[in-house]
Amino acid sequence: MSDPIVDKIQSHPKYKELRAKRNPLGVTLTILMLIVYYGYVGLIAFDKELLARPIGEGVTTLGIPLGMGVILFTIAITVYYVYMANNKFDAMTEDLLKDVTK
Repeated sequence: MSDPIVDKIQSHPKYKELRAKRNPLGVTLTILMLIVYYGYVGLIAFDKELLARPIGEGVTTLGIPLGMGVILFTIAITVYYVYMANNKFDAMTEDLLKDVTK
């Protein structure tokens, strides 16, 4: 069964434009996150000596700031996606719904 509203939305040019902008962004951010996360895990698995190297004269090792970098990167790309969703994608969705519900 097919809903006529769903069909109308899916065939609308603004919906296609929304998908063309939203989907590549999601895929790009996902790939970046996977590279950063698995890169860090790969360092843990294959180069423990690098991560165990102390920074300066203290007891903090290189692994601590790199791990914090992974966390901060995750937060940064999440904030970026939320910003894009709230400022661009939501406006596009509202315009689409206005056109479809006329």
